[in-house]
Amino acid sequence: MSDAFTTRVLHIVSGAEERVVDLTRDCETFLREAAAGRDGLLNVFVPHATAGIAIIETGAGSDDDLLAALHTLLPADDRWQHRHGSPGHGRDHVLPAFVPPHATLPVVDGTLRLGTWQSVCLVDTNKDNPERQVRLSFLG
Repeated sequence: MSDAFTTRVLHIVSGAEERVVDLTRDCETFLREAAAGRDGLLNVFVPHATAGIAIIETGAGSDDDLLAALHTLLPADDRWQHRHGSPGHGRDHVLPAFVPPHATLPVVDGTLRLGTWQSVCLVDTNKDNPERQVRLSFLG
């Protein structure tokens, strides 16, 4: 594979509870090696039908607010046509329409260029699948 494109897969254990997992440090570590001071783009992709990638503030309650908002928009009850798994699991399959499974972010001089309070996060509401993969790809 050329130096212009590099990829790595992270293995994340999100547990048996709904979670917002901050991946920012993992992204920065990857870019130190992959970007080597170059400009380009970081693509973050979760290859799962029941998880997404969000760029949000963490640590000040916004991650909990996001999960609460998702509960309001996508209640974990029996209204869903998709019915396998734990009760309300069908909503997990609708999640990527609201929190997409990818984000593409600018990299300048090998550094991720996020806003002051922005973090790259995995959003996982699926309690039935505690192990996730996240693919980081740098194009530069």
